Amino acid sequence: MVFGAILAVLLGYLLGSIPFGLLLTRAAGLGDVRAIGSGNIGATNVLRTGSKGLAAATLLLDGLKGTAAVLLARQVFGAPMAVDMGVLAGLGAFLGHLFPVWLGFKGGKGVATFIGVVFALTWPLGLLFCFVWLIVAIVSRLSSAAALAATVATVASSFVGGIGVFSNRIPLAQPTWVAVILLVMAVLVFWTHRENIARLLAGTESRIGANG
Repeated sequence: MVFGAILAVLLGYLLGSIPFGLLLTRAAGLGDVRAIGSGNIGATNVLRTGSKGLAAATLLLDGLKGTAAVLLARQVFGAPMAVDMGVLAGLGAFLGHLFPVWLGFKGGKGVATFIGVVFALTWPLGLLFCFVWLIVAIVSRLSSAAALAATVATVASSFVGGIGVFSNRIPLAQPTWVAVILLVMAVLVFWTHRENIARLLAGTESRIGANG
């Protein structure tokens, strides 16, 4: 069981550590995305290259690597360990995106990969994340605030909703365990957004659609 858990995390980490933002911008001849903006490899920074298409592709691929890690681990390990190993692989993918060994452990902020993991674990929570993000983004025009609010709503719902939230995707003994993993990921999302939070509190955070 311990060996399997380590293998699941490593499997997820390898998938999550693929730096799609960096690979796509380099392939497009736009140089190293780490040299501009915030210096990270996520979709928001890729958007600063001026390419909405590459930013959208980065967002999608960063999300899919989280989803793929969960689903692949479930297939590899099978019952009765499928659920546990899928969750651990999702955590590994998230950590891989934040701390990719290939890039000196300096990656993205984790929101897209978090969404991908959540959708693979339980799609209703994935839809909740998207709904909250959209509402907050429309009202505030602050992408970081929307991401943080959606993350909080998702994790809170995983605890409050319990078994009902996870529907038939996760056995009765599993919801709290999954919610704890999501909480760990949420804490890391807030940590990677610490500079954004400081700007939000100071009222200097850039708004969606603003120049620069």
